[in-house]
Amino acid sequence: MSFTLCLKSCPPSVIRSWIRQKKPNIRNMSSMAGAAGRRPAGVVLLHKSLAPDFEKFCQTNSGPLPLLGRSEPGGWASPALGAVPDARTDCPQFRRYEFGACTGSLTSLEGHLEQLKDMVTFFLDCSFSVEGALEKGGLPRRDPAGRGHLGAAYKTAVPCVTVAGFSCPLVVTMRPVPKDELERLVQASCSTGGVQAQPVHIGDPELLGIKDLSKPDYGDPEVCRPGDVPVFWPSPLTSLEAISSCKTPLAFTSAPGCAVMTDLRDKEAPAGCLTPDRIPEVHCISQDPLHYSITSASAAGKIRELETIIAIDPGSRGIGHLLCKDELLRASLSLSHARSVLITTGFPTHFNHEPPEETDGPPGALALAAFLQALGKGVSMVVDRRALRLFEKLVEEAVEQGVMKTRIPILTYPGGSAGAAQALLCGDEGPRSPRFDHLVAIERTGRAADGNHYNARKMNIKHLVDPIDDLFLEAQKIPGISSTGVGDGGNELGMGKVKEAVKRHIRNGDVIACDVEADFAVIAGRKNDGHPGAAQSPQRRHGQHGHGGGRAALPQHPRPDDPEAAGHHHGARVTLPVTCMWPRLGLGRSPCGPSFFLRRPALGELGCPAPGRGSAGGPRNCPSGVPSS
Repeated sequence: MSFTLCLKSCPPSVIRSWIRQKKPNIRNMSSMAGAAGRRPAGVVLLHKSLAPDFEKFCQTNSGPLPLLGRSEPGGWASPALGAVPDARTDCPQFRRYEFGACTGSLTSLEGHLEQLKDMVTFFLDCSFSVEGALEKGGLPRRDPAGRGHLGAAYKTAVPCVTVAGFSCPLVVTMRPVPKDELERLVQASCSTGGVQAQPVHIGDPELLGIKDLSKPDYGDPEVCRPGDVPVFWPSPLTSLEAISSCKTPLAFTSAPGCAVMTDLRDKEAPAGCLTPDRIPEVHCISQDPLHYSITSASAAGKIRELETIIAIDPGSRGIGHLLCKDELLRASLSLSHARSVLITTGFPTHFNHEPPEETDGPPGALALAAFLQALGKGVSMVVDRRALRLFEKLVEEAVEQGVMKTRIPILTYPGGSAGAAQALLCGDEGPRSPRFDHLVAIERTGRAADGNHYNARKMNIKHLVDPIDDLFLEAQKIPGISSTGVGDGGNELGMGKVKEAVKRHIRNGDVIACDVEADFAVIAGRKNDGHPGAAQSPQRRHGQHGHGGGRAALPQHPRPDDPEAAGHHHGARVTLPVTCMWPRLGLGRSPCGPSFFLRRPALGELGCPAPGRGSAGGPRNCPSGVPSS
């Protein structure tokens, strides 16, 4: 311990001198991040012809590859670093790569001086230390192998953004953290102000494509104790995979755990980096697979405010008793991670009319579909066969009016065989690869305990609906599929989660209560506002009021035949204030947001645009004498 403290108090010139003399216990510099306020750096040396592409690759994937600077060909100094150590001799160990394969470890590059004349040196910031974040958060460190312990790092199935010949997977470091300490660690980690200090994923490693935590690709295994949750950060070791991918005849990198101690002072976190409204909150959005998500306190507060607004009770039915705190927030976070979403709606309570559907579900369903489509997610709808043509026309009109960019698939589910629900949700590949990550039911009639479907007046409408409830029941058995139900009376699909409250507090609840649960039950007297996408509307983001009902809040796309739109509109610009701070990657159910670390954040570091109080649609107005749902 005393030797480590001595190192931290020494200037870089002394440390470099000790490295040259091969003093013990200083070959692994991973615990030296931030020593004496100086910044350690990993190095990459490659031919000058590849330098522009590699520099762009680092800038594009700045989370795992935070570039401090680069040298001129044959040089060792980087203007961005000021005076820097001699990378030829000061780095404790190098790796040599030939045509993509690691062909050896070197303690010096002096045997390659001729080749180095045509090489450029890149310096990658290695200053973030998980151990430092643990210490800052007041959490105990775990170094089972002693101070020389190199933390576990893993190759993932998340691809970095490809630039020219550089194409590789993201590499992440992992530390197990007690569940009750997650938020404290994330806050301590994010308060450093660096992009690489923010976790890319919290939870099941398989969501990143990591099969076995006991077999890291780099470093020593970390032991997960009961109650621990794996937390993953982007790692500069991604550079080793990048060099391997380009298959250049000759390249060098610093070895894992080894770094050059530069003379560049470590950055202090900006004053007020984590103001009270920007403090991150950690929320569990799935138990199977285990998955946590992050959002700012400001964004969470706005969504909680919205949750209260949409839970108005225009019919005085007592829906306030059904409200579960943060269901809208968790549903929105879960949706933000989804790659493909299946939406359903339809409550044929007006059985003497044609069509018999209520009008408060379809607008919300189409709005959510438009938002998700604008965000690049796959969207489909499943409806009753009886109403198929109705919804096809609604989608066609939405595309013609610029609400949707393209048509979405409209499916039906007649039921039938025992495996029919799984076949629709998963296709030919089975439960290991579901077609959808999230199911959303907006004002969709739900099956009661006796197998029937009832409106609010206890009238059985089962003959008008298909068994779409089976899809939600099947989703409960398939890891990786989450579900959300939106309703106001307790008889909607998904409200089985609050059925006991429905039976106690809602008129006729003992009969009409839906028995089918969703993971998230969003209570919304204004269901066109209540879907998890409503908080993402432009009006809510900018604090404006909607104009002209629900359609005013929808993203607008130009019609193909609109000459005035040509050259002026390039798709809807829809941000995602409800989610974690990060955009997502299209890798199945996405993790905390690795694409945030593969490019500059689009939504700000921890702050998100504040949803306003604008209405996407007014409360439901039922004509006198018309039965409600």
